[in-house]
Amino acid sequence: MSHPDKTLPTVEPQAKAAGTAGAVGHYRWTICSLLFFATTINYLDRNILGILAPTLQREIGWTPVEYGYITTAFQAAYAVGLLWFGWFIDRYGTKIGYSLSLIGWTIAAAAHALAQTVFGFGVARFFLGLSEAGNFPAAIKATAEWFPKKERALTTGIFNSGANIGAVVAAATVPWLTITFGWRAAFIVTAATGLIWLVFWIVMYQRPEESPKLSKKELDYILSDPADVVNEKIPWLKLLRYRQTWGFVLGKFLTDPVWWFYLYWLALYLNNNFGVSLTGLALPLIVIYTMTSVGSIGGGWLSGALINRGVPVNKSRTLAMLLCALLVLPIVFVGGIKDMWMAVLIIGLAAASHQGWSANIFTTASDMFPKKAVGSVVGLGGLAGSVGGMIFMTLSGYLVETTGGYTIHFMICGSAYLIALGVMQLLTLGTKPVEI
Repeated sequence: MSHPDKTLPTVEPQAKAAGTAGAVGHYRWTICSLLFFATTINYLDRNILGILAPTLQREIGWTPVEYGYITTAFQAAYAVGLLWFGWFIDRYGTKIGYSLSLIGWTIAAAAHALAQTVFGFGVARFFLGLSEAGNFPAAIKATAEWFPKKERALTTGIFNSGANIGAVVAAATVPWLTITFGWRAAFIVTAATGLIWLVFWIVMYQRPEESPKLSKKELDYILSDPADVVNEKIPWLKLLRYRQTWGFVLGKFLTDPVWWFYLYWLALYLNNNFGVSLTGLALPLIVIYTMTSVGSIGGGWLSGALINRGVPVNKSRTLAMLLCALLVLPIVFVGGIKDMWMAVLIIGLAAASHQGWSANIFTTASDMFPKKAVGSVVGLGGLAGSVGGMIFMTLSGYLVETTGGYTIHFMICGSAYLIALGVMQLLTLGTKPVEI
């Protein structure tokens, strides 16, 4: 291209597909469904603590600051786990990496039932974070292996919506399980669902080149993008030499903490500000996370639709992310809102916009790096997001204890995305896809 697009790094126009997407087969969408259900289970296990936080706060007796430490333990382990799983998946493959991750988080999720103290919950959260960290590097790597670039944002949006569905399922089932069988049973029952998924994953997943389920047309369509320049493993330190890496990393550092805040503190916000009980939490949380499902898929669809209309890939991602960043802004006013449902709808819009943003920022990694590096790049970005989450979760506990409210939290949430987009543009201005 004679004039690089001055937004995200320039990506050359897509190669013509082997045929239209609808005519070549659809087994790749079966793989997408596996990624969706894994992410659903991942967030089902992750969200239980946030829903039970008011109940456990009364039973265990932790303070807001101590709860902040418990959630920070997850973030610290998640940061390390993302980096390690990114390397492990690039080295040993998506199938083995995803399997190891799920087995680990199933055991850790069930172990919450044994916790009786703040320290015990901190240990359980640490090991849950360490093992759950494999989900997104594996899912993004599978997307890079199984989908051409023009379908990756939609694919990412679909499987990323599993985070919202997992949150909806948790909100709908955890209060009932807790009231009927006790909170310990809620952790055990939800953890067991991962073992069912593992059977399907082991049986159904191979690389496209090895899969007997694919037609030649669908395989050619999947492989229709220009070949990667290199195939060797790429060290983390080498990746850090590139501005594209830092754009992705800082974008995640600034925006991932917002999502962690929603997961861990919304139930406490609703309980503290509006007196919502455990049974009353289900409906507002279901509304919020149902909205986020629409945002996740919609954000991925939007950039894909722009690409199909001939808009350059990097410009399509940027426009979709800008729209999401603007739709988040009303949340800065939530701290002063006295009507619960007005607050719920604004938070739902912001959370939906986050997921639309997430579908696109994840896809920039597979747009800009060779497939062999995608897992490591996503791991680095996730590490940065988790470090940001550690800071925000610890700060959240202190802010609640000292101010008694959430106004500052929501102001941070509302401003993060425009700042992140500006930083990404400055770092990636005029660059091209990485050739190592």
